[in-house]
Amino acid sequence: MCELKIKFFQGQSNLLSEVTNNNEDVENKSIDIIKNKISELFNMKNIHFLFGSGTSATAIPTMAELYDKVETHINSLALPLNKFIKEEFIKITKRVNDKNLEDVLGILYSHRVYLNDGDIKNSAFIVCESLIDIIETIIFDNINIDFDDATNKDNIENYQRFYRKTALRNKDLSRINVFTTNNDLFNETALDSLNIHYINGFNGGLNRYFNPALFNYTFSKRMDTSIDKFEPVENMVHLYKIHGSINWIEDKKNANTFFKIKEIFNPTKTNNNVLVYPAPTKQNKSLGSPYVEMFREFQRKLLEPLSVLFVVGYSFSDEHVNNIIYQALATNSTMNLVIINDVSDRDISKIEDDRIFKIWGENLAGNKIHYFDYVVENLLPNVNAFKSENSSLNEFVKFYNENLDK
Repeated sequence: MCELKIKFFQGQSNLLSEVTNNNEDVENKSIDIIKNKISELFNMKNIHFLFGSGTSATAIPTMAELYDKVETHINSLALPLNKFIKEEFIKITKRVNDKNLEDVLGILYSHRVYLNDGDIKNSAFIVCESLIDIIETIIFDNINIDFDDATNKDNIENYQRFYRKTALRNKDLSRINVFTTNNDLFNETALDSLNIHYINGFNGGLNRYFNPALFNYTFSKRMDTSIDKFEPVENMVHLYKIHGSINWIEDKKNANTFFKIKEIFNPTKTNNNVLVYPAPTKQNKSLGSPYVEMFREFQRKLLEPLSVLFVVGYSFSDEHVNNIIYQALATNSTMNLVIINDVSDRDISKIEDDRIFKIWGENLAGNKIHYFDYVVENLLPNVNAFKSENSSLNEFVKFYNENLDK
């Protein structure tokens, strides 16, 4: 008898408790129960996704892997000029546990503020600044990846499958909102390749500057040339990069814009990159623009009636993000939260609330069902197929409603 390792909870209730865990048929039944519930939730008016680092994990190194890269690079630095950088890194890493690069950066950011004495830069400040630059450059280089690489192509295909399944919702429902803590360009690359429109807060042509008002816009098409009759374009997504992006820079040259954040096409590491490296709450960078606008939009969207937030690849390790989710649950009684990840060691897993669903585990083949590729391939419904199956009925209902009073 094999133990079923698939977990599906609503609050603290095990929704698979009545499924006998001894054969492959039971596994299929368990997956069907999960899929049916997700399909049911997809009928809600407002659909939101929160992507964490897990959605890009096969292409972007984890924090532990980035730590190893940083350590290897620093150990390879030639002496004696870099002796103090090595010593500083060793001294700081003794204060952190589990190769935590976030904690290392947090200490360095705080130390840099402490050492900054206006125009006078002493040797300790220069060492600290140099170490920060080394770490940030390694992170940037590992995020700014080659999308033609075979591994990255696989990940692009995961994102493409996700948007094929979810982007073309019924026009009577809201467009999906994708919030992500990732800084990479997987979402944009996938959306561009599928010719799906997306609003990411930037407008313009050759020079694209941030304008949060755009998140209130949508694309519409004119249905009748003789009258002003429009309907929303179906293939459209709102994309919110709440921790910034590798292709955002600070640009103060354009005086005719309120926000000096510019989107560029070929990102390179510079001193004016606008990117929250992995310690946003510690360096307070997320309190400035454009992040305050992004988080405000995140909060506003979660307060919309009849909303569901699907969390994929996010481990609830960012208190800033967590608090917005908790506030929405406390305020919006019609909000549902679906966590597709193992968060059994987090506070959110201990809350008794029937609006919170948790899905994780592995099937008999050893595949993690909460990994992004499995979620996209096996758990998410294809709203395009559903729309196609019901198109005749929808057209009849639309025709009937439009001609009811004629």
